[in-house]
Amino acid sequence: MATNVLLDTTITRAMGADDGPGAAVAWRKVLWERQPYPDNYVDRRFLEELRRNEGLRQYRYWAVVQEAGLVGEQLSCVAIFITLWLYMEEGLLSPETLLVISLASSLLGYGLYQALASQAQPVLQPRTRLADLQSAAIFLAFIFGFSPVLKTLTESVSTDTVYAMSAIMLLAHLVSFPYAYPSTPGCLSLNAALFASVCLASRLPGTLHTFTMLSCALMVFALWPCLLGQVKDRAPRYFAAVCAGVCAAGVGGLASRWPVGAAILALALVSVMLMCPWLLVRLQRHKDNIHGPWDEAEIREDLSRFLH
Repeated sequence: MATNVLLDTTITRAMGADDGPGAAVAWRKVLWERQPYPDNYVDRRFLEELRRNEGLRQYRYWAVVQEAGLVGEQLSCVAIFITLWLYMEEGLLSPETLLVISLASSLLGYGLYQALASQAQPVLQPRTRLADLQSAAIFLAFIFGFSPVLKTLTESVSTDTVYAMSAIMLLAHLVSFPYAYPSTPGCLSLNAALFASVCLASRLPGTLHTFTMLSCALMVFALWPCLLGQVKDRAPRYFAAVCAGVCAAGVGGLASRWPVGAAILALALVSVMLMCPWLLVRLQRHKDNIHGPWDEAEIREDLSRFLH
C-alpha cells in the first residue's frame, strides 16, 4: 500500500497540472520531438496501462506439500546413512549383514526401476541389463580394491576434523541436490556425499566396514534418487507414500541411537514439509507486483534478419 501511494504521488508530481505552460500542445510519448514539457512529464493516461500481478501463479497447499516431500525425503536419506554408520561404528551391525541387505535392496530396486522405465520404453535390448551388471561389478571391484587405502586415508587427521568435514559435505549435498530433477543426481551433490562417506567410512574398525559403508553410500546417494525419480514420473500416486515411509524410517532409525538428533530431524521435516508450504500459499495473497510503461522495453520483433 505504501508503495502504491508513493508511486501515485511521484506520478502526480511528474504529470503536473493540465493547464501547464504547454497545455495547448498535445503531449506525445516520443523522444525524438522537442515538446514544451519537462523531461519527466506524463499525462493522465499514464496509469491506464498499469497491470497488477501479471502471470500470478496460484498454488495449492497439498500440491506444494508433495513437492516439498522430496526435500524431507533427502534429509531422511542422510539421517538413514548416519544411522547405519552409527550402528557399524558401535559394533551393533556387522558389515556382512549390511552388505547382503544392500545388495538385495539394489537388485530389488533395479528390477523396479526397469519395470517403471519399460512403461516409457517398451522395447529394451537384453544387452542393456548385461552392461549395467558389468558396470556395477567393475565399480564394486574398484571400491573393494581401494578400501585398504581409503581406510587409512584420514589417519593423520583428527576425528573432530573428520566429523566437521563430513557435516559440511553432507550439508553441501543437501543444498546442491537437484530437487527439480531427482532422477539425475548433480555432480556437486553426489561428490559431496561421497566425500563425506569416505571420511566417515575411514573411521570404522576394518576394511570390510569401509567397503560396505561406501557401497551403501552409492546405493543411498546415487541409485536411490534415480529410482525415486522414476516413481515420481511413472507412479505419482505412490510418491507421497514412499516419501512418508523414508521420513518415518529416518526419524525412527535416528531415534534408536540419537534421540536428540531424531527430535531435530522431526522438527526440520515438519517445518520443511508442512510449515513452509503453508507460508508460501498464505503469502501469495499478499503478493502485489505492478507493471506499466516504466518497465524495460521488450523487443518482440524478429531480428534474425539483421544477424546475416
